[in-house]
Amino acid sequence: MKGSRRVLGMRVDPVGPEDAVALVMRWTDELRGRVICAANVHMVMEARGDPDFQACMARGDLIVADGRPVWLACRLLGSTGARHLRGQDLMMNLCTAAERRGTPIALFGSTEDVLADLQRVLLQQCPRLSIALALAPPFRPLTSEEEAPMLAELRDSGARIVFVALGCPKQERWMFQHRAQLDCAMVGVGAAFEMLAGRSRVAPVWMQRAGLEWAFRLVIEPRRLWRRYARHNVPFVVLFARQWIRSLRSRPKSDL
Repeated sequence: MKGSRRVLGMRVDPVGPEDAVALVMRWTDELRGRVICAANVHMVMEARGDPDFQACMARGDLIVADGRPVWLACRLLGSTGARHLRGQDLMMNLCTAAERRGTPIALFGSTEDVLADLQRVLLQQCPRLSIALALAPPFRPLTSEEEAPMLAELRDSGARIVFVALGCPKQERWMFQHRAQLDCAMVGVGAAFEMLAGRSRVAPVWMQRAGLEWAFRLVIEPRRLWRRYARHNVPFVVLFARQWIRSLRSRPKSDL
């Protein structure tokens, strides 16, 4: 895709909301499974440390720049048209387009309570949106016998877009594992269900624009996030700085 960049080895397609929505809505007319991912630092670092996961991500149909640092990395690598597109914003833009076109959606992930609140919020903002199915699978690994009926429900629902919120990298692995079994567009949105449902506080816009959303979330959920951030954020900065310096050295002098 034009403008795509490799950030620490993982492809990112930093397209804006208009292009992303147009692509996904076009794919809903196909009888073919599609995988759309929202890349943040966590995902990039997981892919860098796990060759199998990186191989999965290489097969993604669309990987938007969810994290502000990932967007900035694409810009520094020369993608001047790169756009930042958070998972929850992509989800709401797609729901708006789905309402307009009468395209049914499904929600897969989180808990029943969160799904109930999320459906209420979505229908307040998109009253004619068709929510064909909402499923909250157990957090533990499922056996094939447990998963088969859920896949059948998703297929039988007629949903053309399935929003998947199982957390990274679980949701991405799930989407790639079942792409051949589900002829719809699957969109991994991470914590978007909780955020849109009002269960998780959202960083102020100025912090989002400054690339400090991670700091806001760390203050809100320190016990859950500090280890992840310590393991991923600092190494990301160091490793990407090395990649950027190498890219500058390899460019023709006329491009600098």
